[in-house]
Amino acid sequence: MQLIDTHVHINFADFSPDLDAVAAAWRAQGVTQLVHSCVEPSEFADMQAIADRFPEVSLAIGLHPLDMDKWSPTIAATIESLANSDKRVVAIGETGLDFYKAKDREIQEQAFWTQLEIAHRLDLPVIIHCRDAAQRTAELIQTFHDEVGAVNGVMHCWAGTPDETQQFLDLGFYVSFSGIVTFKNAHQVKASAVMVPANRLLVETDCPFLTPVPKRKERRNQPANVFHVASYLAALRHESLERLAEQTTRNARLLFKLPSCVTL
Repeated sequence: MQLIDTHVHINFADFSPDLDAVAAAWRAQGVTQLVHSCVEPSEFADMQAIADRFPEVSLAIGLHPLDMDKWSPTIAATIESLANSDKRVVAIGETGLDFYKAKDREIQEQAFWTQLEIAHRLDLPVIIHCRDAAQRTAELIQTFHDEVGAVNGVMHCWAGTPDETQQFLDLGFYVSFSGIVTFKNAHQVKASAVMVPANRLLVETDCPFLTPVPKRKERRNQPANVFHVASYLAALRHESLERLAEQTTRNARLLFKLPSCVTL
C-alpha cells in the first residue's frame, strides 16, 4: 500500500535534529512521495536541499497569505523564476486567503491573483490556504477562470462546510484533508470529507502541525502520520484503507504530475 502526503513543511526547525529518522518512519509507513509546500521563497534553498537528500520529495513555491509583509513585484518575479528553475517544482503555493483577524485583505487578494497568474502561465496547480475566506476565494477563482483562463489545484488542510466544499468541487478543485478530520468536534470537516468524490480526494499532514488522532500527544506531526489521516477517512467514508490509499495516490499523481515511481 502506498500513500502520498500532499502537504509537508519538513524544512522547519522541528525536524532538523532527526530528519533521517523521520524519513525512515514515513518510508516504513508506506509514504512513497511527499509534496513540500512553501511559506515564503526564502525557504526554497533549504527545501531543495531536502529534496536532494530524499528524492521522493517534490516542491512547491509561493507566498503564504499570512506573510503579506513580504509581498512585492520582486517576490512575484522570484516565485516565477524559482518555479522555472527546478523541475521538481510541481505547484505554486501555498497561496490563498486568510481573513481570520486580517487587516490586509486587499493585498492578500492581489498576491493571490498574481500567483494564480503564475500558475496559469506555467501550467502548474495551486495549493490554496483558505481560512474564513471561502466565499471570496471561490469568487476570485471563478473570476480568474472567466477573465484569464483555467487553473486547477487543491484546497489544502480543508476545514470548510459542505456548502463551501461544493463550491470548490464545482470549480474543479481537489480537496485535501489533514489531521483536523480526526478531531472529536470537527463535525463540518467530517461532513465535507464524506461528500468529496473519490477522484477529488487527497490526504496530507501539514506537518509539523495538526497531529492526528491517535498521535495527538506527540507535539510534532510528521509525514508517517498521514497513514492515520487516511485510516480515519477510510472508516468515515465506509471504504477500505487500501482502496482509499490507492485512489488518493492516483489523484495526487494526476494533479501534481508526479512520477509513478521514485528511485530511492
